[in-house]
Parts: sequence; C-alpha cells; structure tokens
Amino acid sequence: MRGALIAMLLLVAPGAGAADGHVEGRSEYRAPRAAVAPVIDGVANDAAWQDAAWRSIDQRWLGPEYDDSDFQGRFKVVWTPERIHILVEIVDDILFDRHRDPLVQYWDDDCLEIFLDEDFSGGDHQYNHNAFAYHVSLDNQAIDIGTDKAARSYSHHVQSQWKQHGNKVVWELAIDVYPDTYRDDAPDNRPVRLSSGKVLGLMVAYCDNDGSELRENFIGSETVPFGKKDRGWIDANIFGKLVLDESP
Repeated sequence: MRGALIAMLLLVAPGAGAADGHVEGRSEYRAPRAAVAPVIDGVANDAAWQDAAWRSIDQRWLGPEYDDSDFQGRFKVVWTPERIHILVEIVDDILFDRHRDPLVQYWDDDCLEIFLDEDFSGGDHQYNHNAFAYHVSLDNQAIDIGTDKAARSYSHHVQSQWKQHGNKVVWELAIDVYPDTYRDDAPDNRPVRLSSGKVLGLMVAYCDNDGSELRENFIGSETVPFGKKDRGWIDANIFGKLVLDESP
C-alpha cells in the first residue's frame, strides 16, 4: 500500500520527476579516487580524505526544530575499485542505544543511515535489493530489510568504526557495493568492481534519539519536496547522485 501511494505521488506531483524517474532537485556529489584506501578507525587523518569535499546532512525529515548543540552533520566520499569509503562528522550531544537486539527498532536508536543504489536506477526497494538502506548502529552493525520482509544483518557489507573527538563523533565506513541481483543467504554474491565515471545513488542520514522510546529527529542529506520525507527506505528516487571521479 505504501509503495502504491509513493508511485501515485510520483505521477501526480507537478515537476516531481526528472527524466530518469528521480525526484527533481537531487544533488550531485563527485567522489575522488583514493590512491590508498583510508584506514577505518574513526581517526580522519588519512591522505585520501583531503581531496574530497564536504556535503551537509541538514535536511530535517522528521521531528522538531533542533539547535547546533543537539545535532550537526556532514560527510565526504572517496572510492577504490573495491569499495566506497565514507567519512561522517557528527555533533550529537547525547549518544543513545536503547534496544540491545540489533534487529529491534534499530531506526529508533542513534544510528547512521547510508542509502546506496548501485546503478542509480531509482525505484522501489522496500523488500528487494534494488538499493540498500544500511542502518549502522553505535555498535557498528549494519541492518536493512531482506526480501523475506524481515530485518537482517548486512554487517558483512559494511566496515564501520567511530570515535569521539571533543564534542564531535568521527565515523568512518568502507562499503562493498552490491548489484540488484544480490540474493539473501546465497553463497556466491559478489560486490561490483568500481571504476571512474560510474554513477550510484547515495543519501546519508542520521537518526537522533536523546533518550526516548522513539527517535526524535531524522535528518538527511537530500531534500524531499513532496510526500513522506522519511521514505528513503522504500523509494530510491529521492537518492542523490554519486559520481566516481578519477582525480580530485
């Protein structure tokens, strides 16, 4: 039902769709190739990060207004032929993880969310792997919904580590990029090999909870001009464009 509603909104919203089906106004991020892959340790001192530009996480998708002491966020991306690498810098005054089972209400704990579409095809990905929505928890587990409509761990796709530096959290990730032919539990899934000029879909978001049963805010990197703003877990048409460049 929710998927059908999204499809209807895409059809009727004036100026909503670009020629390729994506919602108009998607950002474009050009990621440089890293000569040496960053070490995923929560310390952003690798030479690779110096050539990448920052992109803000500043679109309030859910929740009340907040101030800079409660949340600030930005990220940058580099790539190697094996993986994309993401550096996220966050100010969050309270780090909170209520649900110890990583498959239970994982979106209501403080978590980083990486939305990734291997071929920038857009479209529905609620119960398929046309795209992934990795919810990366404070204990560095990556959770998404499988084709069986149940929460599953995809932590083997995502290497994650964060550390506190003063009032900031520095979070580094390296992510294997899988195509839409990915099959849950299959022994022969292989990530794609990346190359210059490849275009992917990408959004980065943060679920912020300061101590409640439910998250208070959901803040992302892309505008969502119509419909439910938190629908990235279903609709890859709202993802931004990530272009892999050979050099800065």
